[in-house]
Amino acid sequence: MTVTLWTLIKGQSGAIDGFDETLQDEYRIRLMELGFHPGEMVSCLQAPALGAPKVYRVANTVFSLDDEVASHVRIRPKTND
Repeated sequence: MTVTLWTLIKGQSGAIDGFDETLQDEYRIRLMELGFHPGEMVSCLQAPALGAPKVYRVANTVFSLDDEVASHVRIRPKTND
């Protein structure tokens, strides 16, 4: 099961599965330059209220992404099995 990066809540993490087909190439390329590669683990560090950009950790770096970008990144949430 995959969800969007934007749906992760504070403290949740998962592996990047890829990007949806509607994400423009320049955004896809830039995200990959920043470390958002398929298979990479990403975690949500902060999820402010009212739709403010969320803060994520990927590849030992912290980034803030808004819903317009984060909603195009597909994630396989980590389960606590």
